[in-house]
Amino acid sequence: MTRTVAVTGATGFIGSHVVEHLGQAGWRIRVLTRRVPKFGEVAVEAVIGSLDDTPALTQLVADADAIVHAAGLVRGRSVDEFFTANARGTANLVAAAIKAGRRPRFILLSSMAAREPQLSDYAASKRAGEAELARLGDALPWTAVRPPAVYGPGDRETLTFFQSLRWRVAPVPPAHDARVSLIHAGDLARAVVTLLEAPATIGEVYEVDDGHPDGYRWEEMVEVAARELGVSPLRIRTPRLLLAALAGLAVAGHRMAGSRPMLTQGKVREIMHPDWVCHDNRVTEITGWKAHLTLTEGFAQTIAWYRKNRWL
Repeated sequence: MTRTVAVTGATGFIGSHVVEHLGQAGWRIRVLTRRVPKFGEVAVEAVIGSLDDTPALTQLVADADAIVHAAGLVRGRSVDEFFTANARGTANLVAAAIKAGRRPRFILLSSMAAREPQLSDYAASKRAGEAELARLGDALPWTAVRPPAVYGPGDRETLTFFQSLRWRVAPVPPAHDARVSLIHAGDLARAVVTLLEAPATIGEVYEVDDGHPDGYRWEEMVEVAARELGVSPLRIRTPRLLLAALAGLAVAGHRMAGSRPMLTQGKVREIMHPDWVCHDNRVTEITGWKAHLTLTEGFAQTIAWYRKNRWL
């Protein structure tokens, strides 16, 4: 019997990869969306609505065997925008799932930023989203996943990293010892599918990454990407004061345009944080899941996709 999974954020970068892998795993997929989506060969049932639309959420979770909550706001104009999307949106979905009375398996796509909620409004809102699950106790069989920086085909946020390298410029943070973990979106999606079938992970928060010990230095990421792009970029160590000034200009410019900035003072604090390394190997220990792609393979695939789609 085919099982039904309800997915939020399905039209986003990570959500689209999750939908693809759920389809490959044989799930019947129902998505919450503001517009009718196209997912290539993967058939989906679309529920038109949003996370503040109670009737739509009720329809989304009806008869669902599982829920994957991948929706989230990464750009915001205020702390309230972040919390409305990332915390209250999670609370609304959880309430709908409980009211449905089926106890569906619930996977929350959080962020490693939630580990350091004091750094930014985004990080604090993601931590608050996790708290909405934690306060449930055993009302739902939930698991939260904290990925580090996610890259892959369709990602517009890390696209700027590759674009700057194409122009032979490689801005890097001033801290030589800063390290970050990474994961390809396809590997993250496989982890989500694996966790849906792993009852031993219920009621826990996990970090997942590509398995590279101690993450990467920025210079390592630049070296791998530059090699795949066939360029020799100039490495420019960016002072914190310069980043803060650029963030101020970005926020002011986006405020006038009525849009949401990516570079904010909170984002600067995230960039400057020295340890975004995954220190948690429990998902692999419990389920056997491992990332398939190395950084070299993942960057090569991503760059090829960017070029094919004329993003790069």
